[in-house]
Amino acid sequence: MADALFEQPRLAAVYDPLDPDRDDLVVYTAIAEEFEARSVLDIGCGTGTFACLLAGRGVDVMGVDPAGGSLDVAQAKPGAGRVRWLRCDAAGLPPLQVELATMTGNVAQVFLTNTEWDAALRSAQAALRPGGRLVFETRDPAAQAWREWNRAGSLTRAVVPGVGAVQSWSEVTDIRGDLVSFRSIFVFAADGATLTSESTLRFRQRDEVADSLMAAGFVVDDLRDAPDRPGRELVFVARRPG
Repeated sequence: MADALFEQPRLAAVYDPLDPDRDDLVVYTAIAEEFEARSVLDIGCGTGTFACLLAGRGVDVMGVDPAGGSLDVAQAKPGAGRVRWLRCDAAGLPPLQVELATMTGNVAQVFLTNTEWDAALRSAQAALRPGGRLVFETRDPAAQAWREWNRAGSLTRAVVPGVGAVQSWSEVTDIRGDLVSFRSIFVFAADGATLTSESTLRFRQRDEVADSLMAAGFVVDDLRDAPDRPGRELVFVARRPG
């Protein structure tokens, strides 16, 4: 099931205003251009910012996500009609033959078990044409990003049209091995409502990620640093042989 942050309409509606800095998508757009991809599968597309960006550049895009609230926001965006939207999880992708598949943001870390992660990778591999690539990022565990997941380090505020002032922050609730759980808290000034969303991410080591890709039938072509967040993210470029 999708986290409340992405599923509940009231929270999905304020996701973009509370996270307006999407420099990471510039990186993914450049990668799509680098590989001259004319068809892209955006796995875990969320509110559709990247999918709409690519579609506006003439790319054939399918955005898939299990969260109905996020997809409702995505489909209301300018240019959303140029994207094919599908509500499903990563393991349930339809038959496709795209040139590039992506998982931006934290998408690659929401698969908590090896079984879930392997199913997502194999589904992505099957959706690629031979020679097609899967590109995704995962947070480098060595950077310990969760140390900043507290009110002081993560507080954001926004005034959202039709909603009013909203503030949000995150708090770590549990750390067990490579699993980090946290609570996202949202306070709406208009009515004083406080809503929360519980999430868990898995912080896999780089060798573990590489091994899982090869086990799913990929060739790992490159491991890059994220230029917008140097030293904090691992960007994998994997290819379906053929």
